[in-house]
Amino acid sequence: MRNQKQIIFNPRYPSIDDLREKARKRIPRFAFEYLDGGCNEEVNLRKNTGEIREVELLPRYLDTYKDANMTTEIFGKRYDAPFGIAPIGLQGLMWPNSSEILAKAAFQHNIPFILSTVGTSSIERIGEITEGNAWFQLYHPTKESVRNDLIHRAKVAGCPVLVLLCDTPVFGFRPKEIKNGLSMPPKMSFSNILQILGKPQWAFETLRHGQPNFEVLKPYMPKELNLKQLGQFMDQTFSKRMDMEKIASIRDLWRGKLVLKGVITEADAEKAISLGIDGIIVSNHGGRQLDAGESTIKPLTRITAKYGNQLTVMMDSGVRSGPDIARTMASGAQFTFLGRSFMYGVAAMGSKGGDHTISLLKTQLKQVMEQIGCPEVEQMPLFRK
Repeated sequence: MRNQKQIIFNPRYPSIDDLREKARKRIPRFAFEYLDGGCNEEVNLRKNTGEIREVELLPRYLDTYKDANMTTEIFGKRYDAPFGIAPIGLQGLMWPNSSEILAKAAFQHNIPFILSTVGTSSIERIGEITEGNAWFQLYHPTKESVRNDLIHRAKVAGCPVLVLLCDTPVFGFRPKEIKNGLSMPPKMSFSNILQILGKPQWAFETLRHGQPNFEVLKPYMPKELNLKQLGQFMDQTFSKRMDMEKIASIRDLWRGKLVLKGVITEADAEKAISLGIDGIIVSNHGGRQLDAGESTIKPLTRITAKYGNQLTVMMDSGVRSGPDIARTMASGAQFTFLGRSFMYGVAAMGSKGGDHTISLLKTQLKQVMEQIGCPEVEQMPLFRK
């Protein structure tokens, strides 16, 4: 039986807010704002976490209680905690080599790591680091040949779960990214160059590891693309909008577990079930796509109440801490994913950031479970007010 990794974190950064502040000081502003920002006026970005934190738990102080067990089983595998690392595009922009840092930490702690199609490490490299335990998130390509090859590569790399993204039919309107030149095509302004010069450690690590690239997509990209051509390539490569027909075709191709990410309504959850989807991730892309929509915690509660016994229901977007994980699990989620929290950790602490952040979240979650007297993660809904 596999031994659980010892939980130790650096007491200088005992909260995700501490990591966020350190990351803000350590990386160029354009990289931090890409990580930290949302779309339009960032209303939904704030609502996501704010409405999760409206959930209250009820402790049972006089019940017989022994210990908190954080291990959680989904898709036939038991993980050491009920959370994983969400897919994030351009991770290497925020901190060089961060995809590999986080994948290694996830493997050592026995939690899932999801690699994005627009990630800065290849499927093959992440598969090697995680010994075939990483999940892969697919942006749907326009060309069937590219789609099939990406799915084949994920299968060969050992990925047990394929995640289909359905909440990016268009690129989100993100004013900070537009001002910083991080829209497509990207550009490097004089202001951005000055920001880089002001963050020498980030600049040195970027120089050491090389400029971040879309490593997953590299086999399909023409050589020596300029920035304008890169933007055109991205527009031409992805069909963006997911539909029933596309999902059905992928279901026929993929024999492993299939998850739909970006479900936010009961209607889409019902369609996912009809297509034979194994699980859904209730998500609004971290508040980066639709500012005028719901947060994630409210539809999660409705969807789990109606369909929780028919497929695995998970959630991301707005989950920032151990107590947030507990609140989300108490609201019916069977598993949770966090993105920004882990990137704050790596941007703040480099190669130690993944291990630190996972250890911190485990410590926080266990404290909540012990405080309320919850012995198993699956019993968390019984402690919701």
